[in-house]
Amino acid sequence: MPTLPLVLGFTDGLLNALTLAAGAIVGSGAPIGYGLALRVGVAALVTAAFTMAVADYADRRAELVRASHELNLTVRGRLVATRLGRRAVAESVRSMTIAALASFLGALLPLLAGALLPRLSWLVIVFTIGALAALGTMIAGLTAGSRARWGILMALGGGAVTLIGIQLHIT
Repeated sequence: MPTLPLVLGFTDGLLNALTLAAGAIVGSGAPIGYGLALRVGVAALVTAAFTMAVADYADRRAELVRASHELNLTVRGRLVATRLGRRAVAESVRSMTIAALASFLGALLPLLAGALLPRLSWLVIVFTIGALAALGTMIAGLTAGSRARWGILMALGGGAVTLIGIQLHIT
């Protein structure tokens, strides 16, 4: 299973939950309910699917165009029209599916926890920021980066997104 789409999807879902439902999580809006959790999850799924499909396919197509150029093929983008091009589409669909489902779960799970524990909904923020820190360490492992730095930066980013979500007060 491709790890990057999985990690990016979960990250996207968690950030969607914090942005869209921070007001409900901290108690300044309507309480978190199952319907809200599902709506935010679906919104995360749709946006992640579109973003991953476009980004992944554009990257794969650009690689094929570069390879065509390096091989001195006379027709620009010739490799895109081959079996390699069809494989790029299939791989992009696979990455899109993984990222979209991970984003759905990343948004849904913390909000469901908030719906189940309405008096402890602040734990949703703690859990979500902790999950972002853990995902940061995974990204560091994938990119040969500093696990501590990535974890801290992802946690700080989650905190910033929470504050923005509270100010936006979408729900």
